[in-house]
Amino acid sequence: MLSKLNAAQREAASYLDGPLLVLAGAGSGKTRVITHKIAYLVEECGYEPKNIAAITFTNKAANEMRERVGKLLQGKNSKGLVVSTFHSLGMHILRAEAKLLGYKPQFSIFDSSDTWKILSELTNSGDKQEIRDLQTQMSNWKSAFISPEQAAEAGGAAETQVQARIYARYQETLRAYQAVDFDDLIHLPVVLFKQHPEALVRWQSRLRYLLIDEYQDTNDCQYQLTRLLAGSRAAFTAVGDDDQAIYAWRGASVENLHNLRNDYPNLRVIKLEQNYRSSQRILTVANQLINNNTKVFEKKLWSEHGIGDPIRVYAARDDEHEAESVVMRLMAHKFECGTRFADYAVLYRSNHLSRVFEEQLRAQRVPYTVSGGTSFFDRAEIKDITSYLRLIANPDDDPAFIRAITTPKRGVGNATLEKLGSYAGARQISLFEAAFETQMVDELPPRQHEDLMLFCNFINRIQERAEKDACGELLDELLRAINYETWLYDSHESRQADAKWKNVQDFIAWLKRKAEQDEKSLLDMVQTIALINMLEGKDKEQDAVTLSTLHAAKGLEFPHVFIIGVEEDILPFRDSNEKQIEEERRLMYVGITRAERSLQISYCNRRKRGKDFMVCEPSRFVEEMPEDELLFTGGHKEAVQTVSKDEGKSKLANLKAMLNKGGGFVTLP
Repeated sequence: MLSKLNAAQREAASYLDGPLLVLAGAGSGKTRVITHKIAYLVEECGYEPKNIAAITFTNKAANEMRERVGKLLQGKNSKGLVVSTFHSLGMHILRAEAKLLGYKPQFSIFDSSDTWKILSELTNSGDKQEIRDLQTQMSNWKSAFISPEQAAEAGGAAETQVQARIYARYQETLRAYQAVDFDDLIHLPVVLFKQHPEALVRWQSRLRYLLIDEYQDTNDCQYQLTRLLAGSRAAFTAVGDDDQAIYAWRGASVENLHNLRNDYPNLRVIKLEQNYRSSQRILTVANQLINNNTKVFEKKLWSEHGIGDPIRVYAARDDEHEAESVVMRLMAHKFECGTRFADYAVLYRSNHLSRVFEEQLRAQRVPYTVSGGTSFFDRAEIKDITSYLRLIANPDDDPAFIRAITTPKRGVGNATLEKLGSYAGARQISLFEAAFETQMVDELPPRQHEDLMLFCNFINRIQERAEKDACGELLDELLRAINYETWLYDSHESRQADAKWKNVQDFIAWLKRKAEQDEKSLLDMVQTIALINMLEGKDKEQDAVTLSTLHAAKGLEFPHVFIIGVEEDILPFRDSNEKQIEEERRLMYVGITRAERSLQISYCNRRKRGKDFMVCEPSRFVEEMPEDELLFTGGHKEAVQTVSKDEGKSKLANLKAMLNKGGGFVTLP
């Protein structure tokens, strides 16, 4: 079974004598090791699939892993095998043990837009930055296991004390709604296992071997969860790469990788250094760059793919020139080599850098997709409409109930919802079901109860017809009844409302078309929505250039890569301290190692900021690369003197003044 693996991969897949850390360099086949190890555990070691858990960070990685394991086990029973994200595993644990923490098993999970709405209400603020800061602070508190009471007692700045009070109210609101947020999906299982040892024993007995992917991306909460599940048996394989730790800004700690040696003195470390993706020249540049970071684990990638093309470093006059030259080079290369558009990626540090490239690609009629942008389904207006559809399909969907009944507002406010939530929590029923209980007549003022019942009866009427009436007819009726278009124009400035309403119309039109083509009812369509990434074109791969942030490109690979905007204050990001510089260097390393065959790095000698141009310096990371592996083009290291518009006007005025005085020849500065 393991014969197709190289020696290091084979050793990692078959090692079972204690805790194992697999240091998997970029493109070294880590998924292959994890999937083969799962198959090895089942086929050769007598493990039941239900006793194995492979934990990763994204649904995409989990799906790919599940598919590959299925092929390796060749139709043998893999029922019960847990291949999931950390959040999904946390959700399963909480659903099974909900009563121990005072939740009903059908508790709701609030996403960031749901929590945003609660925080907007609690703070009575429309300040986006204030709410973002609050979300970050609460997330950090939960990761560090600091309760609202502890946050309040810690004191600190006045702003932190206010945040601690809001944190307490926020947690009360979640409790009242019988809801948890994304941080709770990891935080609460750890709390559960510490408070209820019997629950921990149950899960340790069930999950007898753990495989954890992307270990360098774990935060403190995820680290504690895996330590608790592994227990004293410590039957686990952690796979990670400290050179690709790029998520400190969202709480990930590369120290978790390093701490394994302290926590498990008998830890075995196996390095995967053979790269199956890139040419040797790309790896030589990547290796030398990352060697400027402080290292705990030394590692050097190598490849059998040949030396490869020289890495080009291109200096553009300005950002428009950079976009134009990159797109022209891409098109010429495609014509010469007979490649596809999908073979190319343009990577950048920050989203704002993509605008000028999008303009240039559109001008040249080059198809492209933007990775790491907002999904159509993540738009607020689409979530508003789908909340009604979700509720019609499943009245127990509490987040859908809360979003639908408050958007547009219809006389049911926070106070009503809190009373409803408290009652539903005590009775262990959904909010929708609680609304129909006779006791709610006494709990709520008559007007609020009337508004609540008006909404619930409307949902019931649509639900009764959802199986048999035409989908398109019901959708039109729904939009008219909730008066969503009017609400949009009342709540947003007209241009924003126009864009949002067009998105809603596109979404409804798609639902109608799809329902008619497939002869599906509204209920069928609600279930279909979850499965189809509508308007994203992901059901089949598009032949298009990928534009992506470096963060969003992690885990991807492309034959030909352009990394643009490689300048000081962009990459590395401005005002980075020493620790952050190391993370920025890792980000550059991730970008370089996405490339299979060719790589171009570019920067601008000057860049437009508003109406003026600012002088730019190439990133220090370019200086850290081996010069003999690089091909410099386009005026690299040329001194380019640039002046702002105001400076230009001032110099012109001085010149005119001197000429008016009859000063003769003038030497311009």
